[in-house]
Amino acid sequence: MELFIAFGIFIASMLTAVITGYSMILPLLVGLAAFMAVGKIRGFSLGSMAEMSKKGILDSIVVIKVMLVIGILTAVWRVSGTITVFVYYGMKVIMPPIFLIVTFALCCLLSYAIGTSFGIAGTVGVIFIALARSGGVDPVIAAGVIMSGVYFGDRYSPVSSSANMVAGITDTKIYDNVKIMFRTAMLPLVIAFMAYAVLSVTNPISHVDEQMIRDFQNEFNISVWAFIPAVIMIALPLLKVGVIKAMTASIISGVLVACLVQKTAVIKVAEICILGYESESQGIGAILNGGGLVSMIEIVVILIISSTYSGIFNGTGILLSLQDKLAKACTKIGRFAVMVCMSIGISAIFCNQTIGTLMCCDLMKQPYIDGGGTLEELAIDMENSVILIACFIPWSIGCSVPLALLGADFTSLPFAVYMYAVPICYLFTKKKWFKN
Repeated sequence: MELFIAFGIFIASMLTAVITGYSMILPLLVGLAAFMAVGKIRGFSLGSMAEMSKKGILDSIVVIKVMLVIGILTAVWRVSGTITVFVYYGMKVIMPPIFLIVTFALCCLLSYAIGTSFGIAGTVGVIFIALARSGGVDPVIAAGVIMSGVYFGDRYSPVSSSANMVAGITDTKIYDNVKIMFRTAMLPLVIAFMAYAVLSVTNPISHVDEQMIRDFQNEFNISVWAFIPAVIMIALPLLKVGVIKAMTASIISGVLVACLVQKTAVIKVAEICILGYESESQGIGAILNGGGLVSMIEIVVILIISSTYSGIFNGTGILLSLQDKLAKACTKIGRFAVMVCMSIGISAIFCNQTIGTLMCCDLMKQPYIDGGGTLEELAIDMENSVILIACFIPWSIGCSVPLALLGADFTSLPFAVYMYAVPICYLFTKKKWFKN
């Protein structure tokens, strides 16, 4: 009974934060106190639960490091002009019948390279939604296309914070996960491209805003050298170079491009790495401002607090009764089907991709192992369910924030073809990848 009361307190505090717009940090602390109270009632000392919490945090240290480096990377890509040159040349090759295809492809490429959905939605996405509106393309459709593109990389990139988090909490290898994710993404990707090819032809862009191109030229030195940080970030993981090492190499090259090509002072680049990029131009600033180490602080704090839950849940065993019920459901309808149901429910309640992922792992890890599954299967099932489903709930942060950046609403979600093609296709093809 006390466990249900704790969950009720946690859910109520989370919903209050979502409705009022406050940070998730406070309700996470409230939930932590509630679950520790349950542990106390069941005979665990505060000292022992503190040690459990510490273990949960230590297990997530690698992910925390990756997130902090990602914050620096996103700032460097802004100041070096890397994001700008992709969009600049993308706008140059746009022809009316392929606008939506180019939009989707470029969002996929950049989200894979930089591993952030919000970052791409707030930069490249804003640019292409502006082009769609000015060029007569239905912005509802364009926003759905952009959502599909930005979550391609958020799910699949080796530098994605969510992909690294899944690998960390399931104790699996990120590159092994990426290989399987790539294979399971092929059919959904083909379906998405086919759908967007039809939509591109039926919703051609009438013209491209030349003023935006001129704004980029005034703000940056448009140079092919600015592609180097992205090339490094894409190439090194393919050569099995460690994620942090690959990002560090991309950051170093980006700093060199910023200093030597964009003529930005070293001290200014260092400041941008910490505080984020801020353009002097209001128009460009609305598109490119952001990034930096400080942009990841709240996310890191949320992850640290959430990681303590995992330690307490595992150490006290307070979820065992619920896991027994889930194990029985897995036997009846299959592990992935249960994971999808859990993903929908948890994402709808907690409105957060990070918390949803951690909760799914905590609840489903033991039923997977007991049922003959593997940690690799658990990781891929989470990547193909909660990571995307959490971004399909209209009131969830993963959905509401990108749509708000794009000036769109939930009516765009039916056009985010790739996002729902992944779990649907995987549901019918999972046996190809995991025989048991």
